[in-house]
Amino acid sequence: MSRNHSMLTAGEMTRRAALQRTLLGAGGLMLGGALAPQARAQAKAAKAKAVIQIWMWGGPCHLDTFDPKPEAGNDFTGPLTKPIETNVSGIRICELLPLLAKQADKYSILRSMTHGINGHETASYMVQTGHKPGDGTVYPGVGAVVSLFKGYAGGYKGLIPPYLVMTKLQGRFAEAGFLGSRAKPFATGGDPSQTPFLVEGVVAEGITDKRQHSRRELLHSLNTLGQMAPDDPQVLEAARSEQAAYDLILGDAGKVFDLSSEKDTLRDAYGRTRFGQSCLMARRLVERGVPYVTINYEGWDTHKGHFQEMRRKLPELDKGMATLLRDLSDRGLLDSTIVWWGGEFGRTPRVQWDPPWNGGRNHFGKVFSHVVAGGGFKGGHVVGETNATGEDVKSRPVYVTDLITSMYDLLGIDCNAKLPHPQGLDVCVMKPETGVAGSNKLTEIM
Repeated sequence: MSRNHSMLTAGEMTRRAALQRTLLGAGGLMLGGALAPQARAQAKAAKAKAVIQIWMWGGPCHLDTFDPKPEAGNDFTGPLTKPIETNVSGIRICELLPLLAKQADKYSILRSMTHGINGHETASYMVQTGHKPGDGTVYPGVGAVVSLFKGYAGGYKGLIPPYLVMTKLQGRFAEAGFLGSRAKPFATGGDPSQTPFLVEGVVAEGITDKRQHSRRELLHSLNTLGQMAPDDPQVLEAARSEQAAYDLILGDAGKVFDLSSEKDTLRDAYGRTRFGQSCLMARRLVERGVPYVTINYEGWDTHKGHFQEMRRKLPELDKGMATLLRDLSDRGLLDSTIVWWGGEFGRTPRVQWDPPWNGGRNHFGKVFSHVVAGGGFKGGHVVGETNATGEDVKSRPVYVTDLITSMYDLLGIDCNAKLPHPQGLDVCVMKPETGVAGSNKLTEIM
């Protein structure tokens, strides 16, 4: 009996510790101390309240998504030769994205993104932070910065951490940078297309609410330190952490992860896939006030069998993203939610037909596409242009700093605001000179 109690206690303490790190860790950087007043003082008027980032891990090809080149020939188009008109005159996208074609009035396409980096790690760091790698400082990603200014210091009061990733961390760079582990996002784990959605530290398979209550009672009976020193400040803080953790597990906050409350027709529209249901989950989270949600969408590093993979992945993307835009719009959330789609780079416009690639595309940081919608960004526009084969920027190059500073502006985050640095260095949110080139905000679509 004592052995079973010991095993249960260890398991439960692990779950509780994980939750405490999530609840007080992800937001802990913003709680109390000098950081919270600083962030509040440096916040500006904002059009956007939240960001949903659709991170296309591996790098999607612009020619096969939002910048088709049907006249370029088979060596560039492969079998995707019939782009379709959208509901905005003059804008065409890939034929495998018919639902997104009907939503083009809600988003704008940045066709001339460029940074020239072809390595996953360095390109991911550049796109996620807006800073060039190699200067000796590891900067925080956009999600960590947004959670600093729009999280607990910015008035967010939810139990769900202010920076959340569906469903696992990217693993290509340190999301929190020098802000440290307390600013890392909470990765849900699990698969939202499964029932139940097993969220790490919140929802466990086969563990009922009744059993959770029983475990909590057992923990209390074994907590001799808490019984001996109930008024000790550290004991009181641990008790508050535990209460917050159980409020998330057993209270209304945790129910946001239960997608069974959504209509089957809506879930079907999103697509019963990990990506589709992640999009639905992201809508539910921003509806609850969570300021930053990343959907980590894997599978776009298509060196081999590229077009076979596109025929599987693009319809999945089409359903999830198009329904997300429509759902946010129908609920009045799109005006206050930035949707940011894109990966670390694009893929080579010229198809690699030779073995062992057999119709693959390699890494290509010279030019690629991103898409933005909502939160103050206009829809129905194209920014920038590529040449006839999609290999070069023809007009209006868009640098990562242009995009990120524009998002910060819409979020009311001052790019000159100081970030807390562990060594006390004078570091701003974003300076124009940190980018590949100067900073030109996307004023044409803001």
